[in-house]
Amino acid sequence: MKRKALALLLTVATAATMLVGCGDKPADSNESSTPVESNSESEATPDSSVEAPAEEGKVLNIYCWNEEFKTRVTDHYPGYEVVDGTHGKIGDVDVVWNITPSDDNAYQNNLDATLLGQADAAADDKIDLFLLEADYALKYVDTPYTMNIKDLGITDADIADQYKYTQDIVTDSTGAIKGLSWQGCPGALFYNRQAAIDILGSDDAATVQAAVKDWDTFVATAADAKAAGYKMCSSVNDTYRVYSNNVSSKWVVDGKINIDDNIMKWVEDSKVLVDNGYAGTHDLWSADWSAGFFPEGKVFCYFGPAWLINFCMSKGEEGAIATDGGWGITEGPQGFFWGGTWMAAAAGTDNPSLVKDLMLKLTCDKDIMVDIVRADDDFVNNKPAMEEMANDASYSSDVFGGINPLSYYVAGADSIDLSNLSAYDQGCNEEFQNAMKDYFTGKADLDTALETFKKNVVVKYPELTY
Repeated sequence: MKRKALALLLTVATAATMLVGCGDKPADSNESSTPVESNSESEATPDSSVEAPAEEGKVLNIYCWNEEFKTRVTDHYPGYEVVDGTHGKIGDVDVVWNITPSDDNAYQNNLDATLLGQADAAADDKIDLFLLEADYALKYVDTPYTMNIKDLGITDADIADQYKYTQDIVTDSTGAIKGLSWQGCPGALFYNRQAAIDILGSDDAATVQAAVKDWDTFVATAADAKAAGYKMCSSVNDTYRVYSNNVSSKWVVDGKINIDDNIMKWVEDSKVLVDNGYAGTHDLWSADWSAGFFPEGKVFCYFGPAWLINFCMSKGEEGAIATDGGWGITEGPQGFFWGGTWMAAAAGTDNPSLVKDLMLKLTCDKDIMVDIVRADDDFVNNKPAMEEMANDASYSSDVFGGINPLSYYVAGADSIDLSNLSAYDQGCNEEFQNAMKDYFTGKADLDTALETFKKNVVVKYPELTY
């Protein structure tokens, strides 16, 4: 079949329930797709190692799903001129923003269909740069439709100050890095300060950390939270990503579904939390889940990166804990990351030099990185920038009552290990949480829930066994 490398991209499974980037709104409608084959070839497959055209194009086409990256370019890329909501200028190059929301997998479907026609498209219509999220990055990275950044002229020295895990996410099966992110998204535990006082007698970060230092201690503290009238966390789905980021094996080993011990630890701990009324089973982004953003919701803590509390926890709404500066921050039981957005150069772009410069300016320029932190409260993918800002007494967050929270993120960023990342992660994580909800709520026993999970994964990925 023609265009075999991307044909599998059009096979779509069930909708995702986990957010991997926020920006304007939760991207909670991305769908998982069958992992693509590596090194596939066809007569229409672009060659990502071809030499740059002698004269570059006059139109730069950027594909994304919301306004977040556009605002970073508009606000921070030197010389960018706004034309209107979907057009800009960089020198004599017209910038065209093709923004398709993620709802019902529309962004990926549009991107897939356009990439299939990339080789035959007119120069001004070719995709030059497109954005990826962590959960489906490997779907595109392990195809020739994305360029090795070295073919753009970006060197190891250029990206030496980035957090390594952000590069691991977009590294293909041959070891080539196929994208770069301006964001680092290490997570932390956000706690309701008033709840900490009511439960622990203090809202000091060190006191709270001692009460959540590992999962056994976390579960024990949940009993104290209940006694004080609080849920420990809104939903056991809040904690899932922390456990799943700290596995010691992959979801699939030699073609067979594998459930890591740390995933089963989540099941064990979550069952205790639910059975004892310490946490609910609400879906993320639901009204019940978000009730704890307000004092009357009576929730002690949430887990997330900087974007969660800045963009998704009712900041600015009257009476919200974030609006009133009532959140505290500490490391939590384990380090983890959540989300991020990656820039990928499309093979066949006629603007490789401009794409390279966008990547370098927005991911490697320390001064620009610092400006993004100050202006947007983003955690950027540049260690010197983040270390400088973490020690900057002039930087503070109103959400956290005027303290500088960055040191808590920095503390966990270098410890993130994605060596067990696989192309099956999104689908397996979705199906596992769906199946375990029946176990937590008493609709199925554990063995039945595990069997349901495995059967549903094999439906999604027929090449797997269990």
